[in-house]
Amino acid sequence: MTENQGPAHKKDMTRRRVIMAGGAVVAAAGVGAGVVATASAGEGKGAASAAKAGQGEVCYRLTSETTEGPYYIDADKIRKDITEDKEGIPLTLRLKVIESDTCKPLRKAAVDIWHCDALGIYSGYESMSQGGPGGGAPPSGAPTDAPTGAPTGAPTGTPPSGGPGGGGGHSEPTDDERYLRGTQLTDQHGFVEFTTIFPGWYQGRAVHIHTKVHVGGTMTDAGYEGGHTCHTGQFFFAESAVLDSAKEEPYSTSTTTRTTLTEDTIYDRSGVAGGLLKLSYRKGGMARGVTGSITMGVDPDETHDGTDL
Repeated sequence: MTENQGPAHKKDMTRRRVIMAGGAVVAAAGVGAGVVATASAGEGKGAASAAKAGQGEVCYRLTSETTEGPYYIDADKIRKDITEDKEGIPLTLRLKVIESDTCKPLRKAAVDIWHCDALGIYSGYESMSQGGPGGGAPPSGAPTDAPTGAPTGAPTGTPPSGGPGGGGGHSEPTDDERYLRGTQLTDQHGFVEFTTIFPGWYQGRAVHIHTKVHVGGTMTDAGYEGGHTCHTGQFFFAESAVLDSAKEEPYSTSTTTRTTLTEDTIYDRSGVAGGLLKLSYRKGGMARGVTGSITMGVDPDETHDGTDL
């Protein structure tokens, strides 16, 4: 998205209805292998609307916009694999975008995702982060529930409006790194799939991934240009999966105190309707990889860039 598009659309910001539906979980490879599948809370709500538009989607109508957070960088990396050289548990993130009025797939929409690395650091803002493993007290096993003490691996200083990834204030990038960031266009069925890693955590926020959906623009050599942002949201991870990730390196080396899902000030506790991913991975073998999926329903005629929250 070009910078000169922003001000015009900010004048037209409105809250809108969003439909969120649980995407199908991709089965882990290997017949008979033990698989952990986290179910989203409130999954059965809205079942009466499942036949809407003849597509069998289970739609959840609610206002589910979230803040952009301070670490968004415009859609300039058009790619499926956003891992670069970052270590962590492989994550395949499968997203579907549908129109809220019809539940039909939204084609050629640009979907951004961005998130921190396994130790809570965002690309583009490394100089605003400190430490990583060994930056505080020795690791004490599983993450604790209540945030206390100073973070290691989380952005420092005075965070804009609610902390890293939380409030609406934007910070300008401090470096040219762009790992764990990327954009793709939805296919004819409304799908995009990203190859990334399971995010880590930093103090003040539960484990999450940011997302935006843009429509009305065009793909150029410089990235996705023009159009407007019709949805800004975040994806979340079940506590059981986060605890499992904390047993694996490099997550297990983090000394940063963790904020749980129920403590997070952004997650609205509505399960899949609020961005909670469906996750699937081998029991006892999370290090081999995780699949996450969700369906987002958006109104392409609305404008919401997440800077008003």
